[in-house]
Amino acid sequence: MRKLFFAIIILTLGAAAVAKTSRSNKSSVARNITIFNAVLKELQTNYVDTIDADALVQTAIDAMLNRIDPYTEYYPYENREDLTAISTGQYGGIGAYIQRRPAGTIVSEPVYGSPAQQAGIRHGDVIIEVDGVDVTRFKESDKVSRLLRGQAGTDVKVKVRRPYVEDSILTFDITRRTINMNPMPYYGVDSAGVGYIRLTTFNEKSAELVKDALVDMKRNPDLRGVVLDLRGNGGGILEGAVQIVGLFVPKGTEVVRHSGFEGKNLKIYKTAHQPVDTEIPLVVMVDGGTASSSEITAGALQDLDRAVVVGSRSFGKGLVQTSRPLPYDGLLKVTMAHYYIPSGRLIQAIDYSRRNPDGSPMHIPDSLTKVWKTKHGRDVRDGGGITPDVAVSDTSINRLIYNVVADNWAFDYANRFRARNESLPAASEWIMPDSIFTAFKAFIDPTRFKYDKACEQGIDYLRKAAEAEGYMNDSVKAQIELLAGMLKHDLDHDLDFNKANLVRILDTEISERYYDEGDRVMRALRYDMELDTARAVVLDRDRYNALLRPSK
Repeated sequence: MRKLFFAIIILTLGAAAVAKTSRSNKSSVARNITIFNAVLKELQTNYVDTIDADALVQTAIDAMLNRIDPYTEYYPYENREDLTAISTGQYGGIGAYIQRRPAGTIVSEPVYGSPAQQAGIRHGDVIIEVDGVDVTRFKESDKVSRLLRGQAGTDVKVKVRRPYVEDSILTFDITRRTINMNPMPYYGVDSAGVGYIRLTTFNEKSAELVKDALVDMKRNPDLRGVVLDLRGNGGGILEGAVQIVGLFVPKGTEVVRHSGFEGKNLKIYKTAHQPVDTEIPLVVMVDGGTASSSEITAGALQDLDRAVVVGSRSFGKGLVQTSRPLPYDGLLKVTMAHYYIPSGRLIQAIDYSRRNPDGSPMHIPDSLTKVWKTKHGRDVRDGGGITPDVAVSDTSINRLIYNVVADNWAFDYANRFRARNESLPAASEWIMPDSIFTAFKAFIDPTRFKYDKACEQGIDYLRKAAEAEGYMNDSVKAQIELLAGMLKHDLDHDLDFNKANLVRILDTEISERYYDEGDRVMRALRYDMELDTARAVVLDRDRYNALLRPSK
């Protein structure tokens, strides 16, 4: 059985290597495959302890692919549904996002309306058993995920430990369903006539949902413009981007083309249907989490001078993947081309063919990027993502805010809040009282809450600099210590200073435990200063038009 497994792997490696034969020496590829095969056989025959062949070879494949780029991935048969779920937006399971944390594998979010949520699974539940299998010994959450997934209509028994309750061990009998991942949790038109569409991913449903939302919003006679929010949208299928751009530009417009090694795999994508609206003011929102198909959408609409882009620079992924079948029903998701948006620019930010001394891939410096022209002659640059026409910097993140989120203080507090409060008023009516912020401050244990204190770090640097440069004397030391006393951090003060951002975070966490996706997005918009900027661009037609004209 193990020999059969190794034979499969050699075929897999061979399939990956054959693609390189046009740019590598064929004898070198064959020689290395022979060496790899010999090493595996020697380990199988002579190694002192039992070898986990699956884990060993998966590690070897992962290491090989990681030298190429992070998007080229091997999916063995048992994992291939993960790739299918990304493209189709659906899978069979209970509908719960899980993560591995020090406490174990926890439910980070049960999807609203899913079998998990309807059965009573909550945020923060620590999964102990799945169908009698002890999962506390698993170090990776994907093993737990595979146990939870299965054919729609089948049953699964899940045992959890729930924090902040007395009877903490709970068991749930759950019937799996087909889980449909909703790529568009919210759209609507506000009182000023600005339409808003939130798109979180690009799957087979995305374009049709955006079209339906746009058609519905256009029925509103007060509609003055549309904001398409692609912040945090990591992309998905390329065709979805082409179809969404096609809603706003004439039929037959080129949106993107991709080309592989030495011009192979050249393909040009043009819009195939009549647009919904080519004139309405359109703003696309992006940030550092906007990638791949999202960047094609934003970049194409920018290059065609059809939309104003607002936010911060996008991720910069200009690579196209396709899936290739492998022996024994495996799949290889392989990068097969670069894509180029209408101006002709490639927005890839990282050159994976070049490495830093530490082995990490090299970022393309701004000094090496080139200027391209939009349809009407505006300057845009390649290499490094989509640069917004209107930049909005996010000043809400500092070390304290980072640690509140990264160390799960807000997440854990919201779990305790949910354990003590069975329900809340309707999402449109509930206003988070100040008492929640006060209780959150009391919830944080100062002895366990760690964050970098910029002022204190600055004082330490000043001390060292004064000593190194010979300025440290009794007088200078006294002044530095006086300044250190004045700037000494106080956690209570720091939490109060960041109250506005902490209230936003707490509102989001608590809302996730009571409201559906649409209501949660609606509540989050109350705190969204970047959206305020986008709305202002839509409503100021003179500014909007000026932004789409080339500077003189």
